[in-house]
Amino acid sequence: MNGQTLRTGLLVLAAAAAVAFYASVFVVGQMQQALVLQFGRVRAVLNQTGEEKPGLYFKWPFIENVVIFDKRVLDLDLPVQALLTADRQNLEVDAFARYRIVDPLKFYQSVGNLGLANQRLASFANSSLRNVLARSTRDAIVKTDRMRLMNEIQDDVNRQAKSLGVQIVDLRMTRVDLPAANSSAVYERMKTERKREAADIRANGDQIAATIKAKADRDVTVILAEANQKSEELRGQGDAEKNRILAEVFGKDPGFFAFYRSMQAYEAGLKGSDTRLVISPNSEFFRYFNDPQGRAKPAADAARP
Repeated sequence: MNGQTLRTGLLVLAAAAAVAFYASVFVVGQMQQALVLQFGRVRAVLNQTGEEKPGLYFKWPFIENVVIFDKRVLDLDLPVQALLTADRQNLEVDAFARYRIVDPLKFYQSVGNLGLANQRLASFANSSLRNVLARSTRDAIVKTDRMRLMNEIQDDVNRQAKSLGVQIVDLRMTRVDLPAANSSAVYERMKTERKREAADIRANGDQIAATIKAKADRDVTVILAEANQKSEELRGQGDAEKNRILAEVFGKDPGFFAFYRSMQAYEAGLKGSDTRLVISPNSEFFRYFNDPQGRAKPAADAARP
């Protein structure tokens, strides 16, 4: 009985020792930083500056407890803000921020957890967005000065976030747009302006096209007139040269010239299969039909039927 009691006692002591060992050991990861609290008072800050390495640590069980914070960059999505710019334009701004816990002790003392920290940071960012963008025009926010404004907002939020032990790593405006109520009117105005510009461009194009067409028509008329003049001159020169050659031929051989002219007359007068001529077969017109030499028949032969 005493042996059984001893074994039971040893088992209880071993279990208590295991529980105590488990309760006195904790691990700080590479991407974590930790606070060791003793009855609510901070006794140690681990893996904050890099002097304390991540790894296995010990604490007094049931007396001390550990609060772990993330050491990585954390995301903060900001709600869409409706604001009024310096030129009295309503805009909707969607933004986000990224931050890191750089002082876990101050972070624990000021907010204690990420939920409350996100609320405070969102309040800082929204206030800074309103203050900075309200001093700027719409064109500066959307196009010309956007990067400088985002940097100014980030610096302003960083000054306020320092009291929370937090550093803003990045802050960006992802979307800057007109409210839905104004978008349709703006789009309609833009559409009307584009239609007017298109009509102006089309009218200018029609005017230029008409000018080019008129010039082309004038050039065509001039070119055709010059071409006709040149062709008439060449035709006249050709006819003159033709007549000169014929005259020379006629002077050299009047018989051949008469024969050639008769052949031309036959070709022009005897076209088609139904050509009809009311003329005497013994007329001068048919003299080359009657005689290849074109000699006229004697009067007696001409009178003979």
